[in-house]
Amino acid sequence: MPLLTELYRQPSGKPFVVCDISPPKTGDADLFKDLTLLKPDMFAVAYNPGKGVSASSAFVAAWMEMNTLTPTLFMLATRDMNRMAAQSILLGAHLFGLRNVVSVMGDKFLRKDANECLGNYNLPATEMIRSIKQMNQGYDFRGRSLLSRTNLCVGSTIDLSRDLDREINLTQKKNLAGSDFFITQPLYKASQAVEFMEKYEETTGGKLTTPIIWGIQIMTPGGISFAEVPDWVSKDLSRSREGIDIALQVIRDFMSSGLRAFYIVPPIHIGGARDYGSAAALVEMIKVC
Repeated sequence: MPLLTELYRQPSGKPFVVCDISPPKTGDADLFKDLTLLKPDMFAVAYNPGKGVSASSAFVAAWMEMNTLTPTLFMLATRDMNRMAAQSILLGAHLFGLRNVVSVMGDKFLRKDANECLGNYNLPATEMIRSIKQMNQGYDFRGRSLLSRTNLCVGSTIDLSRDLDREINLTQKKNLAGSDFFITQPLYKASQAVEFMEKYEETTGGKLTTPIIWGIQIMTPGGISFAEVPDWVSKDLSRSREGIDIALQVIRDFMSSGLRAFYIVPPIHIGGARDYGSAAALVEMIKVC
């Protein structure tokens, strides 16, 4: 399957669309049937969302690529593994033809979880990026030769809900470590993206030329959000405006600013269920924008 950066740079003239999917809390493949309705340029499999036990993101990504023939990336949280475990998973994913991965730290466990599940915070996402780049050169984390090089395209995340100066610093570190692309948490106005890129250039002295996939979440009344929801969105939802319509407005705002790559997060209901039908409808709308 192609690398995300290859698909991103194809001169199709159309927006580039990645769609987020949540791995099920089961090994039953029947639960994936609804996903065949989705026609994005790439799927993205989350890693144990909500810190709950779900099917392995790498295994789900492999299933998705084999059964939908759509390129799929998977997320991998360094919180749950050391360097040896992470590189073993990556080699196995490579064996199944997966080429795209996003390095994340993962949300910290609460104190009440400490007796049952301890997090490993000795492997920052930035170090995971360097580790993957090392594998692409043919070496494991100890510097020992692998039998062959990997060909992995590694991405990382940006969260503009946090302190902007701190996030610019983290983004620069990830960029220097070799991140091939970035995915942002959901945003609701293009001016946030423009401000970030302008301040990044002002702070670092250089433009951020690495591809950025801008997060757009379809909201629903009472739904779960990955980012702070603006008052105008909440008010529109309370007046029975469709979440798809709001998301399309945000996307058009981004496109008017020249930003044409989107990471679509389907509506998330209490309990974690996702409305992939709404995501499929939005993806089709984006294609004709």
